[in-house]
Amino acid sequence: MTANTVVGVPTETAAGERRVALVPKVVEKLRSRGLDVVVEPGAATAALIPDDAYTAAGATLGDPWQADLVVKVAAPTADEAAKLRRGASLIGFLAPLTAPAGISALREAGVTGYAVESIPRISRAQSMDALSSQANVAGYRAALLAAEHLTRFFPMLTTAAGTVPPAKVLVLGVGVAGLQALATARRLGARTTGYDVRPEVAEQVRSVGAQWLDLGIEAGGSGGYARTLTDAEREEQQHQLGKAIGGFDAVITTAQVPGRTAPRLVTAEAVRGMRPGGVVVDLAGESGGNCELSEPGGTVVAHDVTVTAPLNLPATMPEHASELYARNVLALIELLVDDSGALRPDFADEIVRGACVTGEGE
Repeated sequence: MTANTVVGVPTETAAGERRVALVPKVVEKLRSRGLDVVVEPGAATAALIPDDAYTAAGATLGDPWQADLVVKVAAPTADEAAKLRRGASLIGFLAPLTAPAGISALREAGVTGYAVESIPRISRAQSMDALSSQANVAGYRAALLAAEHLTRFFPMLTTAAGTVPPAKVLVLGVGVAGLQALATARRLGARTTGYDVRPEVAEQVRSVGAQWLDLGIEAGGSGGYARTLTDAEREEQQHQLGKAIGGFDAVITTAQVPGRTAPRLVTAEAVRGMRPGGVVVDLAGESGGNCELSEPGGTVVAHDVTVTAPLNLPATMPEHASELYARNVLALIELLVDDSGALRPDFADEIVRGACVTGEGE
């Protein structure tokens, strides 16, 4: 009798990382498919999920690193990669474009790695789109941070002492995170406006009740991302944005291009032009930042404007971020196993092929 495929869930060790790759509800679904699940004791403590919840769902507690398939959130460290057995598979945010040394370590270890950020952005893969699920969390948190740091109310208030106008919020880069930031800021009562170089997202901006800022610069690219602007386009964009930003109380930036430095959208001069007490929330800190004054992972005050560039916002909401990520991982695992639960990836499938960044030493 063939042994069941074993899925391992280790503790995340990256600084500030509170998420876990699988939650008990997903463990139950994997067990129903005939897979065994081994969870490292305390793996979800930071996400406030006790070990008992995993054992009740059918998992066992133990060493996850010798499993057939190890699932993580962040890429493994060199020491963690060394714990993986040769021939094993790994799922996680493996950063193939920005951390080639980690990919090389997996290749040398004989591990088949599936990077969730490399999953093709096609309709059939939407349930596996971890970039989008975590971007939703980041966009939501960004709007809350803007409200927290702003020295003014977000909503309009009518009081006996008079009327307070609503804050004006501008979101630059309207992907999943940007749309969620717009929607959340509007729920908080702000007057919202969105900008992106991809003109096709204008309708999505309006669908969440925001206005569209049209600067006359269009740069739609492939895979849902914007192309790189020419020098002339970039100069004109910064000039136009510099004039527009001064009319907003809060600016949230989310523009990123995979594997490249984030585009510079908010200059120091633009920050200088904002009203005192304003705020810039820069979600692109990990790739250099969209704001010239951003300090990745830090908060600074310049010209009486707060500029904050938080890193890994999804980890600050570990419960729902883990739940969403676990569903993404489940959908990918279901594509990698056959009806009996055996790990048999079909590399002719464009999703499997696209996600796989190392395989059998290649």
